[in-house]
Parts: sequence; C-alpha cells; structure tokens
Amino acid sequence: MAKSRRGRGGPESVTRTVDGGLAELRPDRDRPRGWTLLIDGAPQSHVDLDDPAYLEFSYQRRLGHVADLAAPPGKPLQAVHLGGGALTMARYIAATRPRSTQQVLEIDTPLVQLVRERLPLESGWRIRVRGTDARAGLAKIPDGWADLIIADVFGGARTPSHLTSTEFVAEVRRALRPGGCYAANLADGPPLRFLRGQIATVRTAFPELCLTADPAVLRGKRFGNAVLLASDRPLPLAELTRRAASDPHAGRVEHGRALLDFTGGTPPVTDATAVASPPPPADTFA
Repeated sequence: MAKSRRGRGGPESVTRTVDGGLAELRPDRDRPRGWTLLIDGAPQSHVDLDDPAYLEFSYQRRLGHVADLAAPPGKPLQAVHLGGGALTMARYIAATRPRSTQQVLEIDTPLVQLVRERLPLESGWRIRVRGTDARAGLAKIPDGWADLIIADVFGGARTPSHLTSTEFVAEVRRALRPGGCYAANLADGPPLRFLRGQIATVRTAFPELCLTADPAVLRGKRFGNAVLLASDRPLPLAELTRRAASDPHAGRVEHGRALLDFTGGTPPVTDATAVASPPPPADTFA
C-alpha cells in the first residue's frame, strides 16, 4: 500500500514497499511535475512529466548523449532497457525519437506498477514493459533486433553479478544489430576493481569502447557512476567528448590506449568469477 506525505504547498511524496525495498517518489520543488525516485533512500532516477527530454542526473545525461548519437537525429530506434526504474530513458527516447519501439525489462513488478500509476506514460509511445529478470528477458530478444541496449540495473544499489560476465555481454552482442550500441551505467569507487573488470569484460565482445565519468571518479578519488559505451563500429568520440565537457557536471571520456591502460591488465569476468558491484559508502547519499 502506498503512503503519501504532503509537501508544503505542492504535491505529495509517495512511498511504497516494492521488491527492491522502500520506494519513494519525491516531488521536485523546482519543476512543477518533476519527480525523483529513491529506493531505500538512494536516488535512482528523475522524471519531468512536462518535459520527458529533461535529464536531471549526470549519468542519465551521459546515456542521453549515447541515445542522441546512436542514429541520425529523429530516426526511430529499437531499444532495449535492462532495468526500468522510473522509465526515464525510455521516456527520453520516445520524446526525442518518435515512433521508436522499446522494450523495458524490469524484474521489480511492484515498482513498475507504482511508476505507471503515479508517472503515467504518454499515449502513443511504443514502450512495452516486461516483468522479468534482465538477462532472462534479454535471451528472448531476437538476434540483431536492437539498435541500442542500455543496462541500468541495480539491486540494493549494486549491479547483480549475473549481469557482469562475458557470457552476459555475449548475449548483449547477439541481440544488437551490426553497428548497434551498448551502454552500461556502472558504479564503483576506489580502487575501481569492478569498473576495470567491466571494461575488460565488455572488450571481449566489442572492439570499440569508451568510458565517460566524472574525472574524480576516474582518478579513484570518490565513489560514482561511469557510463561504458561499446559497439562494433567506430564511436562518435569527438562529439561525446564535447557533450560530456559541456554538461553541468563535466565528464571526461577515456578511450583507446588510455582506456586499455586504465584496466591495468584486469582479467575479464566470467559467470564463474562474477560478483556484484561494490556497495556505495554509507555517506554517499547523505
């Protein structure tokens, strides 16, 4: 059952217990129909119902850059979202690329119900939400169906281990069309073992990679998000670099030899050796 808490002169905050913990939809005081989704107090995503092309969080802006550059402007995409959250990126693609066909794979059905009740999708958007595990659902995507696959899956603020292996990445590659793009939102902190392992793992399936993150995260100074982009075709590195540098919280793009050196010889992860991403420090969301 959802509980509401009235804001001062504004909409109510809504809480509900979902499979992943306590979900809260908190109103954005600066945007009349803006909402932040939190799970157990950790911010997950932000939605503005008046402007679904608005992306509040830095990592979502970086995923938005990937979606913008995945095909010529306005061209519809066939996209798969591993993890749904508040459906922010699916909304973004629907708004910026009308007639796109999208599948969202989200295992937390009560969370999906909350989001669809309180933050309804616009009629006409071709977004299908399936209540399933991301890897199990991905296995049912036809070969070469997707132009873009976005992985943004967190359980208890950690990426599940079965979504970090070479076997999983091979399944991503199978579902992508030639020239398609894979983007993963990853979270790590010093000494960045998880992030280095993910770069090595994704490299086993894709020849072209780049990583975008806050420079302090890349230097191992603090915990944070990084977006790993991969494809079998050359990436739009110059434009990604320009966009990342001009974001409100500027990011840095690593690729080529610098990215290879960053991994430091870390081996790829397999199903047999996979572990979940590290939990964020206790004060991360304080």
